[in-house]
Amino acid sequence: MTSKKNKARAPREANPKKFKKKTSVLITEKVEFVDYKDVNLLQRFVSDRSKIRNRRVTGNDVQQQRDIANAVKNAREMALLPYTKRVAQTRAGRPPRDGDERRERGPRRDEAATTDVDAAVETTETVESIESEVEA
Repeated sequence: MTSKKNKARAPREANPKKFKKKTSVLITEKVEFVDYKDVNLLQRFVSDRSKIRNRRVTGNDVQQQRDIANAVKNAREMALLPYTKRVAQTRAGRPPRDGDERRERGPRRDEAATTDVDAAVETTETVESIESEVEA
């Protein structure tokens, strides 16, 4: 009796699509030493949001990728490369719900009560001051 687990672990057929391994920019330009001051070179290994691209994308080997990562980090620390870049994104606002007219609300109940009391106190004080002026 075969279980589903065994079928899942069965070796898969070889991928019929063969892909060509990417050659690194460092090899094509014959760069011997990756310098953190060479910003133009380092920007090739960084995405538009300033993330370091991975080996699969750039075609670097392990040692080259390590050198690139250290150089990018050094350049960021020296303020030659940004840590992040802002990407302007236009987002549409949320459409209003049915019956929601986005009207301004009045004061809350507790705020309304305090303002009414304050207004009443002010009117009684002004009335008392007027009466005292009339008497004098």
